[in-house]
Amino acid sequence: MVDSYSFGRIVISGKTYASDLIIYPDRIDASWWRKTGHTLSLEDIPGIFQENLEVLIIGTGYFGLMKVDEAVLQQAKSRGLEVFIEKTKNAVDEFNRISERKKTIAAFHLTC
Repeated sequence: MVDSYSFGRIVISGKTYASDLIIYPDRIDASWWRKTGHTLSLEDIPGIFQENLEVLIIGTGYFGLMKVDEAVLQQAKSRGLEVFIEKTKNAVDEFNRISERKKTIAAFHLTC
């Protein structure tokens, strides 16, 4: 569960993170970054599609400036995944709502 989110800062289970991250069901990748700062492409998330998951949640930033490449959506669709793409605050809310009942991975851009 995510305790809180604000611009550039997210708190998960009492620990504060100040950089973009991916939340897997069993771990957090707090060193995640994309090749192109405001675009999420398949090469930025190679491990995600190797997981056995049901839902992919993408937080596009506080203002929603990160774009998601169409190839990411196609890959998710081909695997039958539910995909939720929204500004990070809304994406965090969705993650908290469904992650305890569905196998969920979330990639959160924390700033812009």
